[in-house]
Amino acid sequence: MRVIRHRRGLRQVDLAQRAGVGPRAVANLEAGRAGVMGIGSIRAIVAVFGLTLEASLRGLGADEDRLLDQRHAALLGSCAKWLMELGWQTRIEVSYSEWGERGSIDILAWHAPTASLLVIEIKTELVSIEATLRKLDEKVRLAPLLARRLGWQSASVSRLLVLPAARSERRRVSANRVVLDAAFPVRTRAVRTWCRRPTGPITGLMFLADPRGQTRTDVGRRTRIRRPGPPKASEVPNRSVSTANGRSSGAPVLREALPGLR
Repeated sequence: MRVIRHRRGLRQVDLAQRAGVGPRAVANLEAGRAGVMGIGSIRAIVAVFGLTLEASLRGLGADEDRLLDQRHAALLGSCAKWLMELGWQTRIEVSYSEWGERGSIDILAWHAPTASLLVIEIKTELVSIEATLRKLDEKVRLAPLLARRLGWQSASVSRLLVLPAARSERRRVSANRVVLDAAFPVRTRAVRTWCRRPTGPITGLMFLADPRGQTRTDVGRRTRIRRPGPPKASEVPNRSVSTANGRSSGAPVLREALPGLR
């Protein structure tokens, strides 16, 4: 950050003012003391230079992959079904290995009447914009070759990034508006219109609702978790004890089970 700031000819106080943070925050970041800072402050500082900070949690192992794969598969299937209803031919997970470049295209779609080829990248989470753009460029460059192998001779090649219609992804797109507006100038409504009647190539970004009716993986219930209280009287075993007059009483047992009982 210090090197970038020097190249831009900015003082720490200048950077702080543009980021809307205090000068101390810039000094901490440049000194490697990011641990004492909030993520929001770091993102505000790096955003001045058109950079982004992405944080992720790892450690669920196979469970994490399974959760993400289920959501990705659902979104992919919903997108492919929608295109086929509009008259597109689709191929799912078209793999390639050309000149040392390997990967797979989530959806390769073909509109025969207009000879339009569409390369679709499905992302359940927009983690790294730079990596996404690089990989999508690679897929678009190789798409005509893959299409010819399928018997599709394309007149134009378009690209589309599909994200779940979740508030978290909308916030990410909004936070990186400058970069994403330049990379994907066509958005959801215009993309849908184009897919119905494609004319020429487009580069677009579309939000698609989760077909399972959820916008997040494992959406938690909005209820408070409270500390367990003492058991109810009806839940205490009915164990009576004999008294001196021969009568039975459950009071000592209840007092033992419910210390607060008077």
